[in-house]
Amino acid sequence: MHKTGFTVLGLLIIISMLLGACQTVSTSSTNPTQPSLPTSTSNPTQVSKPTSIPNPTQTTLPTSTPVSTRKGAWVDSLVFTEQDDASAAVKQIQAGDIDIYAYTVADQAVYSQVKADPKLSYTNAVGAFNEITFNPSGPTFKDGRLNPFSDPKMREAMNWLVDRNYIVQEIFGGLAVPKFVPTSQFFADYARYIDVIRVLEVKYAYNPAQAKTVVTTEMNAMGAKIGANGKWQFNGAPVVLIAIIRTEDARKQIGDYFSNQLETIGFTVDRQYKTRSEASPIWNQSDPAKGKMHFYTGGWISTVISRDDSSNFGFYYTPLGSTSPLWQAFVNAPEFHNTDNTGCADRLWINNFTTMDERKTLWEQCLPLAMQDSIRMWLMDQISFTPQRADLSVGYDLAGGVAGSQIYPYTIRIISQEGGTVKIAQPGILVDPWNPIAGSIWVYDHMPQAATSDGGTMVDPYTGLSWPL
Repeated sequence: MHKTGFTVLGLLIIISMLLGACQTVSTSSTNPTQPSLPTSTSNPTQVSKPTSIPNPTQTTLPTSTPVSTRKGAWVDSLVFTEQDDASAAVKQIQAGDIDIYAYTVADQAVYSQVKADPKLSYTNAVGAFNEITFNPSGPTFKDGRLNPFSDPKMREAMNWLVDRNYIVQEIFGGLAVPKFVPTSQFFADYARYIDVIRVLEVKYAYNPAQAKTVVTTEMNAMGAKIGANGKWQFNGAPVVLIAIIRTEDARKQIGDYFSNQLETIGFTVDRQYKTRSEASPIWNQSDPAKGKMHFYTGGWISTVISRDDSSNFGFYYTPLGSTSPLWQAFVNAPEFHNTDNTGCADRLWINNFTTMDERKTLWEQCLPLAMQDSIRMWLMDQISFTPQRADLSVGYDLAGGVAGSQIYPYTIRIISQEGGTVKIAQPGILVDPWNPIAGSIWVYDHMPQAATSDGGTMVDPYTGLSWPL
């Protein structure tokens, strides 16, 4: 019982005792709280005991809610299926074929469709982001073809060639914000170093004329020439850039947009459209020197609210990040990364600083060096959503959404029901091997793994702090 319940009951008992000791209560009184005067005074100490004390505020106490004796998850099972198309997934939810599409969707038309249906619901997340990954091998591949992106100045110039605002508005319908650096606008380090980042955002704003000037200078330095048809030539053959373009989401449109921009400055682009399973062996696992790709439409998700993005420089730009052949082909300026681990990315990778001022100095060094390197060209941070049926309840992470969260297996349930099966669709299943060491880093592989494993801590889905599990 709530504390105030005891207070009301106590007051009733006190009132009853006082009334019983001092006066007779008329059982016919129209006001149960107004007592009648005693009818006889022959014995002032003799009073009648009240027969009842009606009280309109007195209610029956609620019975206690039974406590569930269920152990483990609220549901009996999760069934994972693959669905690449967000619009098709929403139709499946409406038809009852699936319960949730566990993906960070950033499609304005689908968003409007979900909001308009009272039988549907959704959660929001801000941890997904997109970029272009370049192959740095070269200057030529093993077969003699030129790789323009082996030159850091060429990669840097690509930042001026893309209009991030166009991508945000025309491709994502406003469900994104432009991104230039390897930290999210929604996380703490962006706010900490916004004075440095804003300068870089202005410096690398859309400027296709500047991009063309730099590209012309660097291509000529590498021995390439513009042919009579206005296309770049190297050793008498066209410079053909191989684009590995993902097809499952907006990255197809991103890949086509970037390819179009490259063609405006004289390149020929071979657009190879691939699913994740088809693309991964090429961009992530093949020998970069064989030149199976020049660039890839990358997509990432931070599965937790990041309180410290210092390791992002080492992860995204240097061989520290992965044993993948692509990562091992990264070559960096020594002040950024070197074998002595004295570069700014190295020191931030291992937290080799003693004060926040010293950390700020390292960030101030790394941010412009990352833009000059541009092995990855950041495009936007998504403001995405996960559609689901309205009577499904699930905990999610503000960054990673449902698919990236640690808490979802402990909380997912059909409202007002214990047990049952929840059917989950996501864009991929079993993309890479689930090795405990150097295994899959795909969020699609993370989600079923999270439901079948435990750790010692749980990351708070709102703050990014760790709690004992």
